[in-house]
Amino acid sequence: MARKDDDRSVPPPPPAPLAVAVADSHTHLDMQSGTPAESLAKAAAVGVTTVVQVGCDVAGSRWAAELAAEFEQVHAAVALHPNEAPRIFLGDPDGWSGQQRPAGGGGALDAALAEIDALAALPQVRAVGETGLDYFRTGPEGVDIQQESFRRHIEIAKRHGKALVIHDRDAHEDVIRILLEEGAPERTVFHCYSGDAAMARICAEHGWYLSFAGPVTFKANQPLRDALLATPPERVLVETDAPFLTPHPYRGRPNAPYLIPVTLRSMAATLGLHEDELSKAVAQNTARAFGY
Repeated sequence: MARKDDDRSVPPPPPAPLAVAVADSHTHLDMQSGTPAESLAKAAAVGVTTVVQVGCDVAGSRWAAELAAEFEQVHAAVALHPNEAPRIFLGDPDGWSGQQRPAGGGGALDAALAEIDALAALPQVRAVGETGLDYFRTGPEGVDIQQESFRRHIEIAKRHGKALVIHDRDAHEDVIRILLEEGAPERTVFHCYSGDAAMARICAEHGWYLSFAGPVTFKANQPLRDALLATPPERVLVETDAPFLTPHPYRGRPNAPYLIPVTLRSMAATLGLHEDELSKAVAQNTARAFGY
């Protein structure tokens, strides 16, 4: 019989609290166990006092906006995930929240984007995202749809003066190209940054923020730590992307905002900084990036 500590369904233990409070710049409380109030209290107990709740479809974006209206320590980001836009356009009823989709086509995508646009106008919505490109899960038939959706989200973010939160998977060159073609919003965040040090320097040249998640703690990911080292201190954020991407040594177990200190301490060790110094910078950077 496996020991309880070996059960991957068991949440990791709470880490020691941070002395300087920080924010989780990207989480999905709607996909985690327990109530949002419980998750927020557990995070606050270890010094994670602010979270950005991120929507991946219309229903999830509505939920994020409602949660941010209820809890002042929650800020919302609203969008159609890069994999969501092709689902809507192609009429696939299977989505992030499992709700019934419209019949598909340009009109359905227009209607969904109109709802995101309306949500983006709300004061508790601080960002448009996660949007961008994902060439890992979506095949060639969805590339043009993803790119059009990404361009539309960029326009929405700029028109409402909100931050842009980017999902970039196996699509680095196209993401940067489209950002430059459209003109990136003043505050642009690469969620769960996955590029190398050279790309980090390009992002720095344009003043974009890079948010690091659990993978930066994985032993095999030295190129990601090199990217962290190449990122200006004033552009570094930290996130969980919970319930995904749990940091080492808890990889494969449920992630949640209360585990931010694990990732932040690993990042501080890579940077040769005291955790309090990195925490202070991350807190200031997140507030500046999301405008709160």
